[in-house]
Amino acid sequence: MRKINLLAILLVVVFAACKKDSNKSCPAVTTTAPDSEVAALQAYLDDNSISATKDPRGFFYIIHAAGDKKPGVCDVITINYTGTLTNGTQFDAANNATFYLGQLITGWQEGLPLIGTGGSITLYIPPSLGYGNTAYHEIPANSNLIFDIELNGVN
Repeated sequence: MRKINLLAILLVVVFAACKKDSNKSCPAVTTTAPDSEVAALQAYLDDNSISATKDPRGFFYIIHAAGDKKPGVCDVITINYTGTLTNGTQFDAANNATFYLGQLITGWQEGLPLIGTGGSITLYIPPSLGYGNTAYHEIPANSNLIFDIELNGVN
């Protein structure tokens, strides 16, 4: 009987430790793009007659649908997305891709919480909120990036 009680207590402790903490504290993303990058991205938008909202952190966005449950940096998200360069070259795309938001580029960490599940957004991201001065696969260093994103789920 003593072994059974000990086992029961051990199981309660293990399950309690594994339970997701709904009160967890996630750090805020506070990176801001330099004025020169913001100006270059604004020039691209102006040259292409794109009316997007400027975020104080230096990226631009167009919300197509607001959605419901908004993600935080510590959440796992499921999305459909397409990534292109400003010259129109598509460098990435996926459907029902699942990511931990905190491990993605800063522009996504800052931009995706603007919408919720079922929402969609176009993000115009300057280099310092994307891949910076480092080339990444087909993305040249110091590239402005455009992402069309549909947020399918937040966990």
